[in-house]
Amino acid sequence: MAHSRERGLRIYIIRRLLLMIPTFIGVTALVFLLTQLVPGGPIDQLRLELAAGGGLFGEAGTAGDGRGSMVTMSDADLQNLREYYGFDKPIHQRYWLYMTNLVQLDLGTSFRYTMPASEIIFRRIPISLYYGIVTMILTYGICIPLGVVKAIRHKTFVDNSTSVLIFLGYAVPNFALGAVLLAIFSVQLGWFPLGGFRGEDFEELTLWARVRDVAHHSVLPLICYMVGSFAILTMLMKNSLMENMSADYVKAALARGMTWPRAVFIHAFRNSLIPLATGFGNNISILLAGSLLIERVFNIPGMGLLFFEAVQARDYPVVMGLTVIGSILLLFGNLLSDICVALVDPRVRFV
Repeated sequence: MAHSRERGLRIYIIRRLLLMIPTFIGVTALVFLLTQLVPGGPIDQLRLELAAGGGLFGEAGTAGDGRGSMVTMSDADLQNLREYYGFDKPIHQRYWLYMTNLVQLDLGTSFRYTMPASEIIFRRIPISLYYGIVTMILTYGICIPLGVVKAIRHKTFVDNSTSVLIFLGYAVPNFALGAVLLAIFSVQLGWFPLGGFRGEDFEELTLWARVRDVAHHSVLPLICYMVGSFAILTMLMKNSLMENMSADYVKAALARGMTWPRAVFIHAFRNSLIPLATGFGNNISILLAGSLLIERVFNIPGMGLLFFEAVQARDYPVVMGLTVIGSILLLFGNLLSDICVALVDPRVRFV
């Protein structure tokens, strides 16, 4: 029986991996098409910058009264720029060229920073990865025990008081909470820095001092990161455990002489983890995605802020690079969710 289950799981994983290929192509093709068709690309932005500069200078290049001739590009210059950025080719050829380079792990060159897009992205990954992993550990590490306590102590003071705090935090947007926390604990009390990922003297600190510096900068952002999913996971764990505690198999275990705590934690607890396991893999994509609004409030140079800046600047290689990484993580995250459910729920069969 166990051998058949393992074989079915292997076949299921292989089938899902094969299905990821057309899904990935479809996602990247759609995003590539949208980025190429959206107006205001790098050439248009360069022309606007030149036009704005020409409004301040005369034809001789000396400071004028603002009525000088506007600087424009010749048709030959525009054609050279189109060839340089690859816009002279049909869109399907551009996509094929991009995918060919992607197979060689080449994400292209950033229009904004004039450096490899992969280098820019990988500079931001450790920051988003740090916040994502710590947030996930703290969220699951607190929500699961708290949900168990709330289910066992249902309708008691502990349950009611924690519910008020949980839903109060859930009702407040995380970026708004971040602004409030900064105003109170950073501006008025001065307990925490105003933002950033680390201090200005970070390179001069010892290893232990660097750890404390990063932790000191992380307290307020981590609170905001946890607020969004904290209420959902806690109440999901509580409701699932309460449902399983009233199930017939728990009553049967009690009738056989099993103690109540043993029946809850051996039988009901494992089945209560199934709803949480279904969404566990999807959190992988969130690990690197970050939160744009939180990163803007706390001035954290993470992936979310990078994506926003890239979209604003029409930096297509960076946008596509982030899309590629996010798509891969999401596809593998969905697969991981199915595997987690199979590990938690023995009733799942992969055929």
